[in-house]
Amino acid sequence: MWPEAKVLHLRRALAVALLFATVSLSCLVLIRDVESYHFFSSYPLSSFPSIFPSASTDPVATKNEYPLGKILNDAAMKDKTVILTTLNEAWAAPNSLVDLFLESFKIGDRTRRLLNHLVIIALDQKAFARCQAIHSHCFSLDTEADFHEEAFFMTPTYLKMMWRRIDFLRSVLEMGYNFVFTDVDVMWFRDPFPRFHLDADFQVACDHFTGTFDDVQNRPNGGFNFVRSNNRSIEFYKFWYSSRTTYPGYHDQDVLNFIKVHPFISDIGLKMKFLDTTNFGGLCEPSRDLNQVCTMHANCCIGMENKLYDLRIMLQDWKHYLSLPPSLKRLSVVSWRAPQKCSIEAIFKLNGTPEKNVQG
Repeated sequence: MWPEAKVLHLRRALAVALLFATVSLSCLVLIRDVESYHFFSSYPLSSFPSIFPSASTDPVATKNEYPLGKILNDAAMKDKTVILTTLNEAWAAPNSLVDLFLESFKIGDRTRRLLNHLVIIALDQKAFARCQAIHSHCFSLDTEADFHEEAFFMTPTYLKMMWRRIDFLRSVLEMGYNFVFTDVDVMWFRDPFPRFHLDADFQVACDHFTGTFDDVQNRPNGGFNFVRSNNRSIEFYKFWYSSRTTYPGYHDQDVLNFIKVHPFISDIGLKMKFLDTTNFGGLCEPSRDLNQVCTMHANCCIGMENKLYDLRIMLQDWKHYLSLPPSLKRLSVVSWRAPQKCSIEAIFKLNGTPEKNVQG
C-alpha cells in the first residue's frame, strides 16, 4: 500500500489535470463560436435565403395601399384639380415613354412642381410596380382586358383601353375632382394652366385648330383635356361613354368628333372649348413658337418606337432652346426637327381616308 502522503499528492495532481482539461475544452468551444461569428458576419443572412428568408426578396406590391379617394386627395391642388395619365407595361418599361414624359416636367418652365399633382393610373401590375418605383402617386385600375402589351392603333385591345379610360374619368368627376388628362406621349414644356379658358367645362387639344376656340370644325384630340367637375361635365362623360354603342368600332376620339355637334351637348348646357395648337401643339400641327408652347403631343404617329424617336428629338430641341440667350429666344430661331419617324400619311393609309381622326 502507498503511503498516505503519496495518495493525497496523486489526488491533487488528478484534480489539477481535470481542471486544465475543462478550461481547455471551454476555450476551444469559445474560439469555434468566435470563428463562426466572423464567418456569418462576412456572409450576411441574405446569402442564405433558403435558411434565412429576407424581406428584401418579397415581390413588389401589386395592390393599392390606399383607396382612389385618398390618392386623389393627396395629389390635388387647392381647387381639387389633379393631373391624370394612364400607363401600361409597354409604355412603362425603362427608357420608354413614361421616362420621357416625366423628364419633360423636370426640364419644363414651371412644370416640375406639377409632378406633385400627377396621378399615374396603371392598367396592369408591371406598370403599377414601375410607377411605384419612379413616382409618388400611383393607382392600379382593375381592368377586364389585358392591357400590358402595346395596344396597336384601332385594335380591339386599343379600343377597350380607350373606353375604359373614359369611364374611369367619369368616376373621377363624380368624386368632385377637376382633372387635366394627358397621354404619356405628351411633353409638358410650360405650365398650361394660365392658358386654359376660365369659362369652359370641357376644353380639349386639337389635331387641327381653325383659329376659333368654339368652332365645332376644330378636330379634337382626347389625349389632352381639362375638365371641371360639375353636373354638365358628368352628364357629358356619361353620354360620351354610352355613345360607343352608337358608333361601334370607333375609338373615343372619333366618337367625340361625332357627338360634339349633338343636340344633347346644348341641352345640358356644356361649355366646350378647343385649345389653340400654338400653345398645345402636336406632330399633326406643331406649335411653331417655342416661346408660347405649353405641350407637344406625339399624335399623328403609329408605333411606340416611332414615337420614342421623335419625342427624344423634341426634348433635345427644347433643351437647345433653353440654352439660348434671351435675345435669341425672342427671335424664335429654333423650331422642332420632328417629325422624322412619325408620318401622318401612314395614318391616312391605315384609315383609308383623311376625314377620320388620327391617333392620339
